Amino acid sequence: MQTEFERVEEFVLFTIGRTPVTLGGIIAGALVVVLAFVVAAVVAFALRRLRSRVRYGGSALYIVEKLVTYGVVIVGLVAGLSTVGLDFSSLAIFAGAVGVGVGLGLQGVVKEFVSGLVLIFDRVVNIGDYVELEGGQRGQVQEIGPRATRIRNNDNIDIIVPNSHLIEGTLVNWTLHGQTRRIHIPFSVAYGADKDKVRDAVLAAARALPFAMPESEAHKSQVWLVGFGDSALNFELLVWPDLNAAKRPNAMLAAYTWAIDDALRAANIEIPYPQQDLRIRSLFGHEGEGALEALGLKTPSAQQPAEAPQASVNDAAEDVVRPLPEPEPEPDPEARPETATAEIAGPP
Repeated sequence: MQTEFERVEEFVLFTIGRTPVTLGGIIAGALVVVLAFVVAAVVAFALRRLRSRVRYGGSALYIVEKLVTYGVVIVGLVAGLSTVGLDFSSLAIFAGAVGVGVGLGLQGVVKEFVSGLVLIFDRVVNIGDYVELEGGQRGQVQEIGPRATRIRNNDNIDIIVPNSHLIEGTLVNWTLHGQTRRIHIPFSVAYGADKDKVRDAVLAAARALPFAMPESEAHKSQVWLVGFGDSALNFELLVWPDLNAAKRPNAMLAAYTWAIDDALRAANIEIPYPQQDLRIRSLFGHEGEGALEALGLKTPSAQQPAEAPQASVNDAAEDVVRPLPEPEPEPDPEARPETATAEIAGPP
């Protein structure tokens, strides 16, 4: 039996140059490669667990995870080919020709892989950063893979972006440095409104939101009059929200807009809508009440006091202060769902 096994193991399948490739060598090489992939998976899983538990140094651990994973796989592939019995020195010319052909066919894959390494080492984009792409799409970086980067937006939708696009294109990183960003929120009021009253009402509403940063000389909320529209005065509210709010720009803009509307209504400041007004400055030498009397119209004797507006619920503000989920680790293929475990366990 041992002799037959040795014969099968030494059975030559083909020859490359002067090197015979045996069945036993291919089996041993395949085992080495499989072992390398298993070791890489175990090391990556352990580093991901460690990265999810530490507060600081997560980006450095991510770099170590990728380097160790790629290194173990590459070493395993080389060791597996050596175990098969291939002589790399004798295959230099052949490998060069094959390498040129493979390089031309897989140049896109190699380009994305190198771009991924540049992203990891450049540290301009890190796991957990909130970024904005050229097309206006925004989201939190979940993973920088060998081919593409996975970005998850606030609607829980994953956006897969090739690594080279992040290297070659324009990328806005909202959370690279600092703890806050200045945000511009446009709004309009009707002509004739008291500008100081508008400013005081809007600033008070903005400062009352739970995600507003404490003001300082460098980070101060302001209201700017930026233009004169067809039927309105155009303002901008400039605020410095916290970093968590900056990662939810749509909800943050909706929260400020809601608060501005509440503040203007409470202060009886008219919010305009597109309209065309016909104003008669003089009628037979009369203006104002005199013109109304000439037309036989009466002005109301007294206006009813306006009812106090009820406090509204700002859903967007509640969404902004909700903590963002941490970047999710890659799923463990060996983990079983809880439902399956419960079914196997069964009743006692």
